[in-house]
Amino acid sequence: MQEPEKILAAQNGDQEALISLLRDIETPLYRTAYYMLGNEQDALDATQEALIKVYKNIHSYQQKAKFTTWAQRIVTNVCIDKCRKKRESISIDEHEYVLNNQGTNHVEEALNRQLVREDVREAIGQLQENHRTVIVLRYMHDLSYKEIAETVDLPINTVKSYLFRARQQLQTLLQDVQKGGVSG
Repeated sequence: MQEPEKILAAQNGDQEALISLLRDIETPLYRTAYYMLGNEQDALDATQEALIKVYKNIHSYQQKAKFTTWAQRIVTNVCIDKCRKKRESISIDEHEYVLNNQGTNHVEEALNRQLVREDVREAIGQLQENHRTVIVLRYMHDLSYKEIAETVDLPINTVKSYLFRARQQLQTLLQDVQKGGVSG
């Protein structure tokens, strides 16, 4: 069953179609939440909350935007609400280190790649909320400017401006890390 048919079936009460849709979007929603909130537990909580909202509000989805864009907007709003409630800096959970059986010859290379990923995650975590949101949607989910604008309910030019400023901030933050040597 194609996505439009699944959506229609879910809106008409087909639980299997709805569960299938939720499974399809769970990982992308988690990825957004993780990059916006900075740690696994908060990301899991936000993902669950967003999935419940999608579940409860599937009937209100009107296909003006892609289903994934609509769901991303929900998880983004959940994350923004959580950030506002916390009002504290975002810490980065460094749990992803796995060498994937690369062997001892590639350990140093794998460590360097991991350190770069951690530096990027930390830098993203230091961005302003609106800048972090557009960076995550653009580069983690490869959304177009139009899709980002629909997701965050902003004009396209504002999205472009946020992305420009966020890229500048990231460049500065990452240059500062590089000047200070390898973090860790």
